[in-house]
Amino acid sequence: MYKQNHLSNVRVVLSHTSHPGNIGAAARAMKAMGLHRLYLINPRHFPDPQASAMAAGADDVLENAVVCGSIDEALQDVVLTVGMTARLRDISNEVTTPRSAMPLVAQQAAAHPVALLFGTEMSGLTNEEVSRAQLLVNIPANPEFSSLNLAAAVQVMAYELAVAAQSQQPVEAQGELPATHQQVEGLMAHLEQTLLEIGFFTTQNPARMMQRLRRLYARARLEAEEVNILRGILSVTSGYNARLKARYQQEQDVQKH
Repeated sequence: MYKQNHLSNVRVVLSHTSHPGNIGAAARAMKAMGLHRLYLINPRHFPDPQASAMAAGADDVLENAVVCGSIDEALQDVVLTVGMTARLRDISNEVTTPRSAMPLVAQQAAAHPVALLFGTEMSGLTNEEVSRAQLLVNIPANPEFSSLNLAAAVQVMAYELAVAAQSQQPVEAQGELPATHQQVEGLMAHLEQTLLEIGFFTTQNPARMMQRLRRLYARARLEAEEVNILRGILSVTSGYNARLKARYQQEQDVQKH
């Protein structure tokens, strides 16, 4: 018997899926392992008869699927996002295997929404989508033929999660809540704006530096209160920088007169 309380908080997020049959097959794989929450980011064709045909009894998963217009909408309220990757990237988060990652996912899902994020069939996740994940998972496969069908990848992940959920021990309530996706995104936007204001990017590549900072905070898996502390520091930094600029401008004005 699967521990449904561990699985009801798990959402499978498929981004920009091209073939509706893959959506249906993914829904079937999910239901077989006790997962029911399907999120679709801008699917090319949905609803679609091919999706229904491939679902083969998992029509309820398709009927309740949430169609989203952006990655941030799909990950709203999520505290842990695990992204699938078929390749190593020059700047990426921690990359692990499904078997290593799923116990953490099951632990977090016992009390909070989590997401398994899958990219489009041809090219996988975009760099922007990867930046929203705290963990990246690579399914070990034949190096000479490592490409897995989307639904097959969903099946592997769902199976490993179901196994992890079965053995998951009760988790005592923790005092601090993990930060949600939107809280972390608010922090990253605040951080980028503050670094821009204080001139930090003068000798840095802003996009690349923000990727590195995202990787740093992803490893930390911030708590909500920690986000508040960091944003408080950023607010004080911005205020101090504004006062310095105002004082400098006053001194310049005095010198002119």
